[in-house]
Amino acid sequence: MRVRGAGLVLATVLLASTASGALAQNAGQAPAVSTYQQPPAPIAEILDAKPTPAPMLSPDRRTLVLLDRSNLPSIKALAEPMLRLGGSRINPRNNGMAESRVSWLTGLTLQGVEGGAQRVVTLPAGARFTAVRFAPDARSLALVMDRPTGLELWVVDVATARARKLTDPVVNMTGGAGYQWLPDSSGVLVEAVPAGRGPAPDVSAAPTGPNIDETAGRIAPVRTYQDLLSNPGDEALFDHYFTSQLTLVPLNGRARTIGQPAVYLDVTLSPDGRYILQEIAKRPYSYVVPSGLFPTDIVVTDLSGRVVRQVASLPLRDDVPTAFDAVAPGPRSVDWRADAPATLTWVEALDGGDIRREAEFRDRVFMQAAPFAAQPVKLIDLKERYGGVSWGKDDLAVVYSRWFNTRHETRFTVDPSHPGEGRVLLERNYQARYDNPGMPVTQPNAAGRSVIRFAPDGKILMSGAGATPQGEFPFLAAMDPATGRSERLWTSANTDYESVVGFLDAEGKRVVTQRESRLDPPNLQIRNLTDGSTTRLTNFADPAPQLAGATRQLVTYERADGVKLSGTLYLPAGYDKDRDGPLPMLMWAYPAEFTDASVAGQTVDVQNRFVRPGGASHLFLLTQGYAIFDNPSMPIIGKDGAEPNDTYVQQLTADAQAAVDAVVRMGVADRDRIAVGGHSYGAFMTANLLVHTDLFRTGIARSGAYNRTLTPFGFQSEQRNYWDATEVYTEMAPFTYANKLNEPILLIHGEADDNSGTFPVQSERFYAALKGLGATARYVTLPLEAHGYRARESVGHTLWEMVRWMDLYVKNAPPRTPN
Repeated sequence: MRVRGAGLVLATVLLASTASGALAQNAGQAPAVSTYQQPPAPIAEILDAKPTPAPMLSPDRRTLVLLDRSNLPSIKALAEPMLRLGGSRINPRNNGMAESRVSWLTGLTLQGVEGGAQRVVTLPAGARFTAVRFAPDARSLALVMDRPTGLELWVVDVATARARKLTDPVVNMTGGAGYQWLPDSSGVLVEAVPAGRGPAPDVSAAPTGPNIDETAGRIAPVRTYQDLLSNPGDEALFDHYFTSQLTLVPLNGRARTIGQPAVYLDVTLSPDGRYILQEIAKRPYSYVVPSGLFPTDIVVTDLSGRVVRQVASLPLRDDVPTAFDAVAPGPRSVDWRADAPATLTWVEALDGGDIRREAEFRDRVFMQAAPFAAQPVKLIDLKERYGGVSWGKDDLAVVYSRWFNTRHETRFTVDPSHPGEGRVLLERNYQARYDNPGMPVTQPNAAGRSVIRFAPDGKILMSGAGATPQGEFPFLAAMDPATGRSERLWTSANTDYESVVGFLDAEGKRVVTQRESRLDPPNLQIRNLTDGSTTRLTNFADPAPQLAGATRQLVTYERADGVKLSGTLYLPAGYDKDRDGPLPMLMWAYPAEFTDASVAGQTVDVQNRFVRPGGASHLFLLTQGYAIFDNPSMPIIGKDGAEPNDTYVQQLTADAQAAVDAVVRMGVADRDRIAVGGHSYGAFMTANLLVHTDLFRTGIARSGAYNRTLTPFGFQSEQRNYWDATEVYTEMAPFTYANKLNEPILLIHGEADDNSGTFPVQSERFYAALKGLGATARYVTLPLEAHGYRARESVGHTLWEMVRWMDLYVKNAPPRTPN
């Protein structure tokens, strides 16, 4: 068990050496502890501004719901007790997700799409809720309300805008969705806390013996996972909190239980509402993988709880190879066919799940219709790994397959009424942006399941981002399922970013879209595709008008080897290059791996996008007089079958050199006053650039990993293990070269980081190395924070640290001393 209690509401700061304007921390002294600091104006004001409501359209597209969102939670909220069990973080008070993982809603308003006054739904004072979902018939919507002792299910009648409580505080959301609507909209299926569950097990007793794991020569590589079970006490708590009782709760009438309580990993009603597909975890549990890989029974029951189909009894899956396209043997991706009453679909590997085996076909997709007496039928065999399916109608669906090593994607059309073969619809590099045909437009059917929407002539309606060098211009197209050729029906104007949200008529001539531009925040409107007329549905204002005057432009340039690169340059409001000259600059980036240089070099302008910072965004430094070079390309390319990371340091250095040269050449940045920063893998990049180059005055590295021996079975896009690629792991790790880091570095890390591979010990040990080697470093840990920072105090303090560090080591730094 890992319980996070109240914790220190203080930021802990350690400094490796003294520098002008910085507090000193001498070796052997206790860490410097300070209260949370506020960032300078206007950053704090922007952080505290009321969030823009979140819009949601009903399935019938007749009702628009505006959801009031809570602002950043307080550190006190994050300090609620938290359990880390089986790869999940839960709140034991309410049987829901941990506070750090919930964005609470505080109010909702109903508005007719075709007109009419707004209607505010009355909720309890101080209400906060989540999981808002419409019934398939759109006449009701449900939500989960947080209460002192648990989570209640409430329902809102759309016609009257009245809300009422449907259940006591018994909804269990520790393992998933908590509830789902019945397909006929008459009620909901709830995962409930079992009646008479009683108090949680007492796990405070002294251990009765050691915890022992033994391999006995069995090969079982696993990537790094967080929040795993670690002892029998954890197992007892996992059973206590994750066990649910399936309960059918009608909108009008008496609730009844279905079957016996169990640890449900997933629960899904069939589209006709007659069956329940269940994935149930069972012992023995594991201490090395999350609950999704525990031994699992996959069964189908009827609404009385009687098992009518045993799909699979899967063993513990702790020995799956770590390659990205490796999968466990046996059925996976088990689901219902969305466009049929009760047809199961699933996938099984034909190569045993191991990509090292030679095989013509890798995966087989199966179907089996109720009452499940006939043998399963093959829908299609795939030469790549199954990537999903879009169900359409009796004789048409689209199946997707992908292969990570080549970044290749194939899409097939299949005829479910005559299964067995498929026809290639298209093939492409799935990282490519310019030729992306988009995805099929889907809409909910009568059972509430998403199915493909077809044009009147039977073509597949497609929507996509529409990436071009000049920008992204979302589109609506019609694709011929026989040829894969698409015809554009509508494209966003070149000054806007407007995308289709839903259709309002059977002919597809009137749609709801969301439109934004460089100066206009996203808002919903009705667009007539025939005459181009529009009707505004929402009127959300700029949430941060203080940044309206900042400018941005796409900057394109080339790496020394000819690879095309780009980044977005942001300049403060009122900046004039002739008058103000070069500015101090922060480059904020995140590397990406590619197998094709031409794909890596695809650039897309963002002039038609509305951009405002939120959370701990680096863009807030625009308000302090800094230029920001955002997301400069840092491609790491594997050519001709080579692994990208074989030349990681060389390519990263070349990427950074080209970025620095580009902004200096423009006259907007001073080569002597540029910093580099990043979050997660961007922090890893930052440390590498500081140890291998002298391009930057300082670096800001947030929640990163620096020692690759701590992630020995792969990281990011690296599939090889440490022993297969020792030299690569060693050379890529900035920890290896900590003695070469001669620029100041600011390290920030959440003390409760939940991201695979970025354990807090990564920053702790890297800082210890820097301190022992006499580097200039500052190490800030944020209590209660995960990989992304949530609390208002933590976000504000992080931005204060970043501004202060940039002022000290970039804006006000003296000229560099020549080497």
